[in-house]
Amino acid sequence: MTTALSIDSPRVEDGAAIWRIARDSEVLDLNSSYSYLLWCRDFAATSVVARGTDGEPIAFVTGYIRPERPQTLVVWQVAVDAEHRGRGLAGTLLDALTHRVGGARGIQSVETTVTPDNTASDRLFTAYAARHGAALEREVLFDGGLFPDGAHQPEVLYRIDPITH
Repeated sequence: MTTALSIDSPRVEDGAAIWRIARDSEVLDLNSSYSYLLWCRDFAATSVVARGTDGEPIAFVTGYIRPERPQTLVVWQVAVDAEHRGRGLAGTLLDALTHRVGGARGIQSVETTVTPDNTASDRLFTAYAARHGAALEREVLFDGGLFPDGAHQPEVLYRIDPITH
């Protein structure tokens, strides 16, 4: 991992870099650049970025508290810049986020969705559940036919519970 790595909350001015990292991942559903700016403003407390030596984001995890289940953190997206992959950075960020948000908000579970072809995310969340001694349940949340493009794979809900801090 980068020696000068720092992990903190995203700032609005990080939105463009986060958008680029998401775009360049080639596996995430890319949202509008505007949505990443809003995310950095409105959900900074439930998201994290890793910064390189120049202070620019090199990886991120975005999340939010599920309104109907306020003890559940939903992880929206995880991405690492190509030159920093393969060093465990995504897992480090996920641990940092759930530790910070979990302690402050009493989070007891983590939810995310993963498409069947996203083996990196499957490994990330399976390893996270194992590290934390939590159960991992999977079920289809949104069938591919619900998406307007007609070509989207199903989104499989991963529910990791209980989370200990």
